[in-house]
Amino acid sequence: MTDAPRRRLPRGLAGAVAVTALLALYVWQIAGRGVAMIREGEPVLIAIGVAVLVIPLLVIVLIAREYRLATRVQRMADALASTGELPVDDLPRSPGGRIDRAAADAAFEERRAAVEESPDDWRAWYHLAFAYDAAGDRRRARETLRRASSMFRPGVSS
Repeated sequence: MTDAPRRRLPRGLAGAVAVTALLALYVWQIAGRGVAMIREGEPVLIAIGVAVLVIPLLVIVLIAREYRLATRVQRMADALASTGELPVDDLPRSPGGRIDRAAADAAFEERRAAVEESPDDWRAWYHLAFAYDAAGDRRRARETLRRASSMFRPGVSS
């Protein structure tokens, strides 16, 4: 009888759960204040209470969206790892740990060209997202990762 290798939890999971717990406490407190205002029965307080309840709803939607993205990105990473296509951070770095800008730009151009060749391939978009990240453009990296996620279909090879 052999033991199957234990799957490690993602590195940032503990932090994400802790922040989510704090946000849940915040949502609970804000929602309580909003409900209390509505119960007062005065029109102005009712309006403010309803407006205050929008904040917790927004927080819940945004948290759910981020967890959904994280789950899909992990599934994409697993799919790429199973075929040996997972991006490797092998760019040269300075003694201080910063990625060499010229190397990051060259890697980015290579990944951008791959997306232009195969605009419907989630793998190309996934790799481009990590090239954006290496180049220091976190906003575009996240947008591109969302694009890859929207194209990803688990169990369907492309």
